[in-house]
Amino acid sequence: MAKKISYYWLCQILGWSAFILVYIFFYLTLRSREAPYFYEVLFLEAAIGFLVTHVMRDFIRRFKLVDKPINEQGFYIFFVSFVFAVIYAAVGTTLERVLRIEPPKQVELALMNKILRAAMGCFMFVLIWNLIYFAYHYIIRARDTQLDRVRLQSLVKELELKTIKAHINPHFIFNALNSIRALIDENPGRARDAITELSNILRSSMQAEKQETVPFEKELNIVKDYLALEYIRFEDRLKVEYQIDEDTLDQPVPPMMLQTLVENAIKHGIGKQISGGVVKVISDFRNNFHELIVQNTGHLNGYLNGGGDGFGLSSTRNRLQLLFGEKANFEIRQVDSGLVEARILIPAENI
Repeated sequence: MAKKISYYWLCQILGWSAFILVYIFFYLTLRSREAPYFYEVLFLEAAIGFLVTHVMRDFIRRFKLVDKPINEQGFYIFFVSFVFAVIYAAVGTTLERVLRIEPPKQVELALMNKILRAAMGCFMFVLIWNLIYFAYHYIIRARDTQLDRVRLQSLVKELELKTIKAHINPHFIFNALNSIRALIDENPGRARDAITELSNILRSSMQAEKQETVPFEKELNIVKDYLALEYIRFEDRLKVEYQIDEDTLDQPVPPMMLQTLVENAIKHGIGKQISGGVVKVISDFRNNFHELIVQNTGHLNGYLNGGGDGFGLSSTRNRLQLLFGEKANFEIRQVDSGLVEARILIPAENI
């Protein structure tokens, strides 16, 4: 398979071909009389311009002028354009004289005088060529910088999400094992049931670790297994209520996030109440958002004063920020004197 022509050579060929065609067009439409050697001079100038600008490109690349600070590039553009415009004019003028294809009016002019006059015209062509070349590289460099920045931001977000997940799962396992340990001597039969519940939760959490979001139904099943496990420890002190809109079951949510909030509700709410309390999980649509609410009996003072499990709450905020940006929201508040509410809003899909 033939190698594709590079953009540089394509632009060189098209640019100097356009140079020839434009001059021929104006010559044929605007001339008052025929100019001797017009076509010979035109094609010679185009060929020389093609070669001179290519040499100029090598000069620019050799000295890495496009990598200079932007405030210095203006000087280099004009300096290089002037030098190579003189070279362009000198080579063209000399070859025209050697080949005897000079326009009649210029035959009597001194060679140096003719070179200087020609350089003034060549300067504009070379300057335009340089402006296009430097502008192209500036745009490409800016685009590459932006792509690198996006890749870096994506990598940072990926690493942050993995770090958050790595903290969440061991934290959850530690609490679950504490619950099982408390049952081993007291009630071995229930301890075996607790191990079964834990295995179900761990299996689900290991699968969820591979994804940034999971269907809410899958996350809800993990929460139900967790609360069933905790019910063995709290017994009648723990009351669980669900208020779930079935249409929300297929909505994507970050894995283990709802479980983290429920875990906090148990640890900092129900676990601190002598008589226990209620944990209520609500899932519904509000406007264009999927609303998730975890309510529990208790007081918010521990969170406000910096106590309790600050990581669980901060990780929830961080994950929502990383995955959904400003479109998602998380807040925790004291609803009344004995009820705490954690509320998440996630942009809903397909409603």
